[in-house]
Amino acid sequence: MSKKISVIVPVYNSGPYLKKCLDSIVNQTYSNLEIILVDDGSNDDSAKICLSYAENDKLKRVKVILKDTVGGSGTPVRSLNLALEKFTGEYVGFVDPDDWLELNMFDVLYNSLKNNYEADISVVSFFWLDESTGESSPVETRKPLFGTLSTRDMVLAPLKRDYYPGFCGYMWNKLFKASLFDNPNLRFRKDLRYGSDVFLYTDIVLSKQCKGIYTDKPLYHYLQRKTAISKSKIFDVKRDILDTYKGVEKLLNDYSYQDDTYWARGFYCHHASVFAEDAIANGDFDTLKTMQTEIKTHYDDYVKTNLDFPQKFERMKKIAQYKK
Repeated sequence: MSKKISVIVPVYNSGPYLKKCLDSIVNQTYSNLEIILVDDGSNDDSAKICLSYAENDKLKRVKVILKDTVGGSGTPVRSLNLALEKFTGEYVGFVDPDDWLELNMFDVLYNSLKNNYEADISVVSFFWLDESTGESSPVETRKPLFGTLSTRDMVLAPLKRDYYPGFCGYMWNKLFKASLFDNPNLRFRKDLRYGSDVFLYTDIVLSKQCKGIYTDKPLYHYLQRKTAISKSKIFDVKRDILDTYKGVEKLLNDYSYQDDTYWARGFYCHHASVFAEDAIANGDFDTLKTMQTEIKTHYDDYVKTNLDFPQKFERMKKIAQYKK
């Protein structure tokens, strides 16, 4: 008999998207699922939708946890951590409530692990959907990732975004062995509003010395909402991503991957440049000056991580030298 997969969905004011998301989960070709929906004090019809799916699922796989502002301001972190204390499956997957899945996604993820006994984490690629334009495009790797991937491969692939854009450091296009979460310290960080998934993924891979398997098929539909934190122009809202990559750098050092820390610093520099562009657009020249200092500090690492993409250097130089 196939093993149970727990699918965790943090829900907060997701009404317009939730039915499409849940339909794509309950109708998976892999049916041995435990579907945990944690509603984080929604004030729309999200809780009602969750309860209706629990009532109507003939296999009784849907469990609903209703909480009043568990995460505060709709952040999913505490909801996710609560679900990680409640799940009972032998594998764990995560789905954002505004995204949806190809109906064979968990079949592919599970069989990849089943056929590669050394692997602890299975990964598939995804579709990138822009809500503003309605455009959807598959994200695929530019370099092949074959066979069982080493711990080093697993932790560096998300940092080599230009080579492996379909891999990424998020949790939602992956399937994890449940035993990876047996340490209660391996949880989403509450102090990171943006980037806690990237940090947790890195922490799990390094602390558990995980191996993995990648399938270059886009099976997850990732919706970039107009109101997403990553789209915010407010520096304070998303500055946590800088702390995330400083944390990733520290983890690499802590687990004796010192020679690879420049990949984290290079990605940090990229995010600093994005914030600098936002600051220019907002006329926030204090933030711009701060980010320009960060760019100059990490520029050599940025160059080192982009040797195959020299066209990016001119953009970075312009941002670093920009004056009002």
